[in-house]
Amino acid sequence: MGPHPAVAAIRLAVRRVLHDVLTDLTPRPDGQQPLVLVACSGGADSMALASALAFEAPKLGVRAGGVTVDHGLQPGSDLRAAEVVSRMTALRLEPVESVAVRVGRDGGPEAAARDARYAALDSAAERLGAAAVLLGHTRDDQAETVLLGLARGSGIRSLSGMPEVSAGPGGPVGPGGSRRGARYRRPFLQIDRQTARKACMVQSLPVWDDPHNIDPAYTRSRLRHEGLPALEKALGKGVVEALARTAQLSRDDADALDAWAAEAEGTVRDEFGRLECAKLYALPPAVRRRVLRRAVVAAGSPAGSLFARHIEEVDRLITGWRGQGAINLPGRVEAQRQGGRLVIRQG
Repeated sequence: MGPHPAVAAIRLAVRRVLHDVLTDLTPRPDGQQPLVLVACSGGADSMALASALAFEAPKLGVRAGGVTVDHGLQPGSDLRAAEVVSRMTALRLEPVESVAVRVGRDGGPEAAARDARYAALDSAAERLGAAAVLLGHTRDDQAETVLLGLARGSGIRSLSGMPEVSAGPGGPVGPGGSRRGARYRRPFLQIDRQTARKACMVQSLPVWDDPHNIDPAYTRSRLRHEGLPALEKALGKGVVEALARTAQLSRDDADALDAWAAEAEGTVRDEFGRLECAKLYALPPAVRRRVLRRAVVAAGSPAGSLFARHIEEVDRLITGWRGQGAINLPGRVEAQRQGGRLVIRQG
């Protein structure tokens, strides 16, 4: 008799990702088996992922370890992190460690916690020489991410949600779209949250439900417990699946437009590398805005702080020129039109 269907589903998802990691990997010169880490909070999604990694990795010649991040945002968080380490150790993951972080305030509590968490995971992966870090985001998380992107009005890239493979929190997979060197893998984006919870239950895996996940002070929590249920009540079941499909379709479109913009950027600069407004104006709006965003980020504006409204203001220097002054952008970057050229520089 085979494993429970929920367990079989999560193991298959992890097996596929491990195959991808091995395919993308440059073999180590010392011949040592590659290490794959799971980022584990102790919740159902990440515990299901940890158990599947522990089961599948040895069969493929992969070492499996785990990291839990102590955000220090709740009383007793250090004890909770120690308990998660103990649970991962019981699954025979090695190495396993807890990393304590200090959460800042930039971008709000959720964004600040995410930034601190990824910084800790990046550091652990570098220190341990990990080939990849697996994240337990599910199809439900993807649907929430798409809705949050829609609410921000940040364009098609926000609607594309979380990628299956990324170099960072939501960044591209690598230079030219290459998966090689991409650290983060999300095996569960096609698996719903209930399947992960069921997998934990049938394997008698203890899980921890983070109280922040039901705290209405957090936007994602309100969306999860109020927004999505209201949508399903109004529109019927299948909203989560439809949003996840929207994410993939949007990502395909956004990737194609990004590639077009990367090629177009070289055609709209003069011999000194300055952006020419007339040539920018001739580009399709979606491509032009991407060229502008690339130029603003290259000038020193943090990508995570750059929103659609910022690029729209810069775009008006091209499409709605009325002699307006310089546009101030995040990272002390300025965009200004001068003699038919667009000058973008750090002030």
